[in-house]
Amino acid sequence: MTTNSIKAFYNTILCQTFSPCGNYFVAGDIYGKISVFHLSRLINLDVKLSKEEQFPKYSFVIDPNIQINSLISTDTFLIVGTVGEIRAYLWKSIKTSKSVNCVWSIDIPNIKDGLDKPDVLSEHTDYIHDLTVLGNDLISGGEDGLVCIWDLRDYKRINTIQPYLNNDIDRPELGKWIGAVGYNEDYLICGGGPRLSLWHFRSLNHSTIFPIEDKGIHIAEIYQDKIFAGGRSPYFYQMCFNGDIIAEIPTSGVTTYSAIHQEEPYKALCIAGSSRKIDVCSNFIYRDLVLTV
Repeated sequence: MTTNSIKAFYNTILCQTFSPCGNYFVAGDIYGKISVFHLSRLINLDVKLSKEEQFPKYSFVIDPNIQINSLISTDTFLIVGTVGEIRAYLWKSIKTSKSVNCVWSIDIPNIKDGLDKPDVLSEHTDYIHDLTVLGNDLISGGEDGLVCIWDLRDYKRINTIQPYLNNDIDRPELGKWIGAVGYNEDYLICGGGPRLSLWHFRSLNHSTIFPIEDKGIHIAEIYQDKIFAGGRSPYFYQMCFNGDIIAEIPTSGVTTYSAIHQEEPYKALCIAGSSRKIDVCSNFIYRDLVLTV
């Protein structure tokens, strides 16, 4: 195999996001490349895509020696998170594929005291895998097995869940780490080494342990009245709160690390992970097409 073939074989997509207009989406991989897809040309079930159309509209490399860990979209900027740095690119330039250059960046020092931090949440004893915010509440899940609930008004921890202490949820062969957290006003969902489980947000009693076959959870989200979940599994799941499985969507990668969705202007669910492939579903139930970065 050539060097390019080996890199393609081992490529992994860690993050994705939609453009503010919803007509595009981008994916970031471990080789510092951002791939840009024209979603409005892809979500057309009446037209069969050619092989060339299953590849990005174009792509650009911000640095071949770093991996892209996070992508966030604002009205103006695509925010890119890498190790030790946050960069911003103009959506206007990305959509026209002209002069895509970093317009500002923030260095993140590695040394503990190298950055002025006015407010610190410091209850975790190991690194944090996932954060989610709703109103004044922030939920964090970490390698230490803790799910912490914080009040952002005074930056204090108000509750903690330790799923691995429950014998029905714990999977000691996988560890106690929490890879994903999500919640709404009534429920909290989390998973990782422990099984994916749903908890009452106020009482913190668990209500559902989901009957899915996985070797670790990296995606857990409450969306409307459904649950989205994925991880080291051949499927991405859509489920009811009671654990009933609505859809098992086959995934191209062994492990799912990123799943994004939107309703308008084009309904799409894009699933990516330990592969150079992206699985796209136009109805959140079936895989309609597979793209390649």
